[in-house]
Amino acid sequence: MIIGFAVLIYTLVDRLNEAPVPMPDIIALPSGASAIAVTQGPAWFAVVTDQNQILIFAPDGTLRQSVDIVELAE
Repeated sequence: MIIGFAVLIYTLVDRLNEAPVPMPDIIALPSGASAIAVTQGPAWFAVVTDQNQILIFAPDGTLRQSVDIVELAE
């Protein structure tokens, strides 16, 4: 049981230390924008930028949709 727990912890640490998946080269962000997060669906890529936008791209890299993120006051 102790060996199994050690293997589990090792696997978790090993997976968390992997390099992040790079953003595809076909995606060109607007000038001045930097990617904060990237995710992929079956037929799209979504990029969250530091300019409070979510950009949805087609697999060929064309911009499909842009969504502005509105910050809520607390």
